Amino acid sequence: MGTRVRGWRWRRNPLRRRSDVVEAWTVLAVAVLMLLGAPLIGAVVGGWAHDDARAVAAEQRAERHRVRAEVVGRVADSSPTVQGGRERSYRATVRWTDAEGATRTATARVPAGTDEGEKAYVWFDSRGRSVAAPPDGTAIWQHTLVMGACGAGATIAVILFGHCLVRRVAARHRLDEWERDWALTEPQWTRRRA
Repeated sequence: MGTRVRGWRWRRNPLRRRSDVVEAWTVLAVAVLMLLGAPLIGAVVGGWAHDDARAVAAEQRAERHRVRAEVVGRVADSSPTVQGGRERSYRATVRWTDAEGATRTATARVPAGTDEGEKAYVWFDSRGRSVAAPPDGTAIWQHTLVMGACGAGATIAVILFGHCLVRRVAARHRLDEWERDWALTEPQWTRRRA
C-alpha cells in the first residue's frame, strides 16, 4: 500500500530522473494547451467557417430567386426526400408568372404534403433550374458551431497524440536509465561480477 505524493516529479529527490521531469513539464504543457489552445483554435475555425458560410449564402441569394408557384402536377417517380437537412420535399410540376408577366412551368421540389392547386415557394437559379433555398441564419450558425467543435476536437486529438508520444519516449528513456543503474547496483547486491 503505497501513498501517492502529489508533485513528486517536481521535488528534488534521488529517485527523480530526467525523464520524470520531462514528463511533468509535458503534462503541464498539455493542460495549458487543452485549456487555452483548443478553445482558441475552435473559435478561430468557427469564425472562419461563419464568414465563409455567410459569403456562400450571400452569393447563393444573389444568384437564386424565390417564386410563389402553383403545383399543377406531381412527377410520378418522385418520392419524398430531405434536402440539406430541411423539411421533406418531392418533385412536382409548378406554374408561376414571372416579372415580365409570362407564365412559366417547370419541375421543382415542393414541401411534402403540398397538393395540386396549392401554392408553394420554390427556388430557381439563373438558368431556371430548381435549387434548394440558400442557407438561412440558423444553418449558418449550425455550420459555425460544428466546424468550431471539429477544430477544437482535432486540436485536442493532436495534443493527446503528442502527449502519448512524449510519454512513450520518456518511458523508454526511463527504462534505459534504470537498466544502466541496475548494471551498476546488481553486483553490489548479488555479489556477482558483471
